[in-house]
Amino acid sequence: MQTVKPLNSPSFSCKILINPSKKNTITLPRTRIPPLPSPPPSPSPSSSNSDESKIFPLKIDPTKLNPFQKIASSALDMLEKSVVTKLEKKHKLNRTVDPEIQLEGNFAPVDESPVQHGLEVIGQIPLNLTGVYVRNGANPLFEPINGHHLFDGDGMIHAVKLDSENNKASYSCRFTRTSRLVQEASIGRPVFPKPIGELHGHLGLARLTLFFVRASLGLVDATKGTGVANAGLVYFNGRLLAMAEDDLPYSVIIKEDGDLESYGRYNFNGQINDPLIAHPKVDPITGEFYTLSYNVLKKPYLKFFKFDTCGNKSRDISISLQNPSMIHDFAITESHVIIPDYQVVFKLSEMIRGGSPVIHDPNKVSRFGVLSKDDHDESRIKWIDVPNCFCMHLWNAWEENHEESGDKTIMIIGSCISPPDSIFSGSDEPLKSELTEIRLNLRTGKSTRRIIVSGMDLEAGQVNKTRLGQKTRYAFMAIAEPWPKCSGLAKVDLVTGNVTKFLYGDERFGGEPYFVPSTKEGGREGEEDEGYLMSYVRDEKKEKSELIIVNAKNMKQMALVKLPKRVPYGFHGTFVSSQDLCNQSYC
Repeated sequence: MQTVKPLNSPSFSCKILINPSKKNTITLPRTRIPPLPSPPPSPSPSSSNSDESKIFPLKIDPTKLNPFQKIASSALDMLEKSVVTKLEKKHKLNRTVDPEIQLEGNFAPVDESPVQHGLEVIGQIPLNLTGVYVRNGANPLFEPINGHHLFDGDGMIHAVKLDSENNKASYSCRFTRTSRLVQEASIGRPVFPKPIGELHGHLGLARLTLFFVRASLGLVDATKGTGVANAGLVYFNGRLLAMAEDDLPYSVIIKEDGDLESYGRYNFNGQINDPLIAHPKVDPITGEFYTLSYNVLKKPYLKFFKFDTCGNKSRDISISLQNPSMIHDFAITESHVIIPDYQVVFKLSEMIRGGSPVIHDPNKVSRFGVLSKDDHDESRIKWIDVPNCFCMHLWNAWEENHEESGDKTIMIIGSCISPPDSIFSGSDEPLKSELTEIRLNLRTGKSTRRIIVSGMDLEAGQVNKTRLGQKTRYAFMAIAEPWPKCSGLAKVDLVTGNVTKFLYGDERFGGEPYFVPSTKEGGREGEEDEGYLMSYVRDEKKEKSELIIVNAKNMKQMALVKLPKRVPYGFHGTFVSSQDLCNQSYC
């Protein structure tokens, strides 16, 4: 075993081995990071100005284990291989945790890539788009030992730097150096349990026990975080933060040439030590940062945090829940925070019974809590039941008065998933994700639901984030068909339900569209739908990856960037403008 240097150490500059070849291979990664006996081959012309530090493998100094630790480590490894892994292989995996399904085709992981410049651009990059489009995703460093869920992979960020003035683009991708990834890379194999793919039943408990024993003996360090930072990305107060709900955010720097460098876990300068969910909200009016943290082991199961524009924590509220609930996202309005409490819950006792700890509780009624942004505790939170509702994502919310009664109403736009636990349970019932309007009447405490677009699975979307928390007319969504692939983009009129599609074409699939609003002279904001949509697209027939840029007003393609390597399907992204790049914090 080998020593793990802290990720926030100024001396940490080592990199994971990349594959400079442009071949579009679809294979699982190596089972360990091999050493390089000699410097790698010279980079191609498209990756000029690359230095050797970018293409050496991750090298961690070996840990000095005492004799007892060496014996214990060998014994635990033997126990895992000869008993736990052997028993796991006798159990048939359902499709949601079968790595042969979850890592098939363009869901398969890729190696890192240093910056490659001079990419071919077809069309013209809009003048507003000078900056870097970054998108997060799950990219396992090691081949799974047993079960593997789509959400379990290590975080990797893919970045395209756009120079609209010269119509040029560059590309790079890097793992986010989480504590988990660095420790596993130093050991040479996975040792942290996969929370969805492996933690099922008695064998899941066995994996947890092995991990806790290793931690207690100092063979791994769980105190520095166990998360993968593979889901959300947000730029706030000079920092690009990579997030998933099982850890603190990780700070990532976008370098001048478009490369990425991890700066370690970010605890808001020592103000928090709680994992934060993947979808914080930045209020476009005040610039304040809102987020949630949930704990599956002890009360309070849920906390609400608020930070001012300088990153100072100004609010910390415990929210009372009977059971820990799956809360991947929430919403804000101009005056309120909207907190969901769904029927999908964490119940660790189910593992003792041989099941999954993530279950759908049929005896629980989903509800939404409405909390004033000015409240200092939960005493005035108003809970309103919304039966049979589970939304992985909430796209926007706002306040309005009911047309007839004048009652104050909270409008929520989200994608309601059914069956609610299908992403985790492996149900044979087809998954539906329907764009839905939810109304909460604050006077009567009643709710209503209306499907905005029926017969179409719409997920992974955006509204114009300069109007987050305010009434919006348009949502820009991925057409999640065939699930979990996305066949195109949809611009949805939330009032009429009309849909304008942009389809990628035969055997072409993409992901979440990210909306970047356009600005007029003097920095004036345009109409709500004036802007650009960006998404990575994979042509599975030609085995090519691209970044497409679409005019959100008319849903016509404006530009296409041909990428030098395969970009797997992923999760969420953001756009970091050239001005934000200049204001990044390096401390």
